[in-house]
This record gives sequence, C-alpha cells and structure tokens, in this order.
Amino acid sequence: MNHFRSNLRDLEFNLVEMSENADDLDRDTIRRLLHEVDTLATGPVAESFREADRQPPDFDAETHTVRVPAALAASYRALLDGGWGNLLLPDHLDGPGLPSTVRWAAVELLVGANPALYLYFSTGPNGAAFLHRLGDDEQRRWARHVIDRHWTATMAITEADAGSDVGAIRTRAVRQEDGSWHLSGVKRFITGGEHDLSENILHIVLARPEGPGVASRPGSKGLSVFVVPKFRFDSRSGDIGARNGVFATRLEDKLGLRGSATCELAFGQHGVPAEGWLLGDEHDGIAQMFHIISWARMTVGVKAISTLSTGYLQALGYARDRRQGAALAPTTPAGAPVPIVEHPDVRRLLLTQKAYAEGLRALYLLAADFEDRMAGPGPDADLCRRIHELLLPVVKGVSAERAHEQLSQALQVFGGSGYLTDHPLEQYLRDSRVDSLYEGTTGIQSMDLFFRKILRDNCQALQHLLTEMTRFAATDRGDGRLKEERELLRTAVSDVEDMVGTMAGLALSAREDPTRLHLVGHHTVRLLMSIGDLLVGWLLLRQAEVASAALDAGPVAPDRPFYTGKVAVASYFARSVLPELSSRRRILTLTDSALPRLDSAAL
Repeated sequence: MNHFRSNLRDLEFNLVEMSENADDLDRDTIRRLLHEVDTLATGPVAESFREADRQPPDFDAETHTVRVPAALAASYRALLDGGWGNLLLPDHLDGPGLPSTVRWAAVELLVGANPALYLYFSTGPNGAAFLHRLGDDEQRRWARHVIDRHWTATMAITEADAGSDVGAIRTRAVRQEDGSWHLSGVKRFITGGEHDLSENILHIVLARPEGPGVASRPGSKGLSVFVVPKFRFDSRSGDIGARNGVFATRLEDKLGLRGSATCELAFGQHGVPAEGWLLGDEHDGIAQMFHIISWARMTVGVKAISTLSTGYLQALGYARDRRQGAALAPTTPAGAPVPIVEHPDVRRLLLTQKAYAEGLRALYLLAADFEDRMAGPGPDADLCRRIHELLLPVVKGVSAERAHEQLSQALQVFGGSGYLTDHPLEQYLRDSRVDSLYEGTTGIQSMDLFFRKILRDNCQALQHLLTEMTRFAATDRGDGRLKEERELLRTAVSDVEDMVGTMAGLALSAREDPTRLHLVGHHTVRLLMSIGDLLVGWLLLRQAEVASAALDAGPVAPDRPFYTGKVAVASYFARSVLPELSSRRRILTLTDSALPRLDSAAL
C-alpha cells in the first residue's frame, strides 16, 4: 500500500504564488514537472518503502557483498528506466537546468516517498557533479562514466575512533610511482558503501597523504580527497576491470532507515591494494569535502521536512475520520462521538505540525533561492553565498529536531493505533531519528552556525535577514490584519538579536575567563532552534500576506480553505511559539558559570 502523501498544493504555492520571477510559461512547466515527479514518487518509488524496512539488505561476509531487497531494486530501476537519472544534474552535465528551488522541491517528493532509495539514487549524480567541478580532465571523464553508466558514489569520512573529529582521521594514502595512491584504513557509517544496484561505486575518501615529496600536516589541515572505485575501470571507455581493494566488512543493524546499506569499509586490508587517485591538490580535503557536505546537509533537512509533511497529512486524515468522545462544547446530540479533529488538544497538535511542515518547507526553499542567487553576477552574489551558508545548519539542524518532535505528536493523534505497524508513523519516527545525527549532530550544526556563520561573518548575513524581518514587521497594510502577529515577530527579532549579542560578548571575552566559552557552547543549540523558529514565523507570515490577498480577490471554492489555513497557521505560530523566544533569551542571561565548573562525577 502506498504510504506517501505529498503536498503538491503547498509546493506550487511556494514556487509559483510566492515567486516574483516566474512567468506563465515557467509556472506551467513547474506544475507539470512536479506532477510528473509526484506520480513517480507516490507510485513505484513509494512501493518498496515498507518492504525495504522489513526485509533490509543482506550482507555476505565471505564475498563482502550486499544484496538489496528485490522490491527496492525494482523501484530503483523504475527511476532509471523513466529517464529520471539526470534530474539532479546541472545543465552542463545534461541535466534539465532546473532552478535550485524546483530541483529541491522534486527532491522533497522523492526522498519523502522512499528515503533509503533516494540515498542510493542521488549519490551518483552528485558525485559526478563533484568530480566535474574539482577534478582534472581525466576525472571529468570519469564523471561522464558515472552519469552515462549510472554508477553510484559514497562520502567516506567517518572513522570509529575519530567520529565527528575529522582531524583525528587515520586512514593513510601512500603515493605510488605511477601517480596513483594506495589507501589503508577503515571507514564507518558509509551510506551505500556496498550494494548490487550499480556496476560500480566510486568512494570519495578523506585520508592523509604520505610518501616521497608529501609534506605531513597535523589535524584536518593534513587531509586530502581520493577517488577509490570498487572496480578498476578503463578511463576512456568506462569498461569495468578487476576488483579494487575496498571491501565492506560489516553492515550496520540500525534503528531505522534500514533499507539503506550503511557499511563499514576496509581499504587495502584483504590482500588487494586499494588504489585511488588524488582529487585536486594535496591537503585541500576539508574545503573540497564541504561541497558534498553542504549538499548532504540540505538533503537531510529536506528529508526531515518531507517525512514530517506526510506524517502530518496522515494524522490529519485520521483525525477527520476517527470518531471518539463528545465535544467539549457540544453542537451535536449529547454524548454523540465527534471526529477527534474537533477536540481542542488534537487541533493544537495538528496546527503545530502544519506550522512546522509548511514553515520549514518555505525555509529550505529560501535557502535554495539564495543558492541560485549566489551563482549569479553582481555585487550581491557574495552576500547571497554567505546567507545560503548561514541557512544550511538551520535547514539541517532545526528541521531534523522539529520533524522528529512533531512526528511524535502525529503519532499522538493516532493514539495506540499509531504505535502499531498498521500505520507508517512508527517507521517515520525510526527513520527520522538519524536526521539529527547525519552529517554532524545538532550540537555541531549549532556551533557551526554561531562560530562560523555568525561570529566569523561579523553577523552580516544574519543581520541582513533580521533587517528584512524588521522591515516586514513594520509594514502597515492599512487593514489591521495580522497587526498583532507582526508585532510579535518584531519582538522575536529583538530577542534573537539580544541572544546573539550576549553570546558574542561572552565569546569575545573568553580570554579573560575561559569558562565563558563553555557558556556559549551551552546555548548554541538554543540559539539555533530560536533562529529556526524566528525564520519559520517570518516565512509563515509572508505566506499569510499572499494568502490574504488571494482571499480578498475571491478565490475559487477549492482554494478558499487552503488560503484560510495559511492565514490561520501563521497567526497560531506567531501567538503560540514566537513568544517562547523571550523566555529563551531570559534563560540565556540567567545561566551562570556553575555548569562548566561542575565536576563531571556529579552529572
């Protein structure tokens, strides 16, 4: 049974009605593309969602191979046979040349329908784009093989002892006389590290270069990127050759996302050298990898949002159908059961889910819009790049946390039925738990946001957004509509400004008292979540303004509930969530040095 419920109407609202640049032809093209991708997502892509979880990939320890479930393989073939393999590619690599906003909207549909399948499917195109951008002429030819032969790729960074500390990576790469490198080491938690969906897998590996003429550098500055194929191949034709020395040695048994083969990979440890080739220059590894990491973080954020959206829509459908209990203020015969959507607490749960599902969708599309704008000419391109970089940890970190939190509330709507495998909510919860861990935990995202994207930037990118919010909040539409909500937004902006100012002051005075830096670290997640809530509140109110204008114009009957819902959810969020930022600001000012000074034995 198909589990996935998309929200095409909201995607079209964001891409068409909220856009100032789309002409009529673009709007028709966007709608047609989204409907085609939705048909694919709700059909063959979603079909293997449940089976791939119940019958996950199988690992053969003797041959070091992984076989994926037949249903998932069939869904994968449907994607390729339908000609969708180039959907994610840029136009110079035979992609459709979609704006980032439309491309990421298509991703939402596919990754929400079957996240495990999407992780296999998307690695090849993105690996090819990575090789083409940073590689030499020969490696650009390899990128063509990845595209034409539908190879997949991995991002091999994590090691068991290093974890999130990339500077502690120990995998070595020794230069050979023929210009290749032999790698040795073990990588862990490698998504799609081994499978039978494609004839070859290109492992993009972070390792320490060694050998004659190679300078040794400590920590993360001493790392380089190497391309290590599962099978050697002819560089010109792409024809597959002998097995290379990278082997899966373990398949992780996981809480969720079980259809995705998460592997331990051993390089050069089973009698076959792991031959690889340096990408770009030595010791550029971290800067190079962030091209992929940025894509991966955006992907995780969109995955979280899409899963929340379908979970909310299923909870809403259940609440409308399920009759239980009498209404608190009866409008029906005494004691008659009503649909549970009429109960105030259920309605509260649903409105909060709706707010985050639609607000976070608008957030990732805002980030995608800046991704487009930073690639354009003009003096604003650099500012757009910095705003895009600022938004990435928010899209990833806040979406991951809020999605899992609100999916738990969606399960509450189902009651005991949601705890059963009869409904997909329990799988959504398991699959979404990893989102706050993937590509850096929420704590890492929060430190990246504050120290790199705010402090190092002298708050310029954030201040640009805060100024836009303040300007919006001060706009007088003349009809008094949403006036109180705009004032609540203005207060929330001030709360965030105060939080950033307090934390920046602590960070800058840490030389006098190092414990102040611990206080900053204590609050970075609180700041991350507050900035996320502020952005959601602002974006929902922007949407409410457009929806209000549509209501004034007298929309056709089917659209009236949609626009009414836009106004209602923006008002609800402004009144119910934005005031919490004042409390968070107060909490920040009350925290003293007792926590960093506390003996760990007392924890």
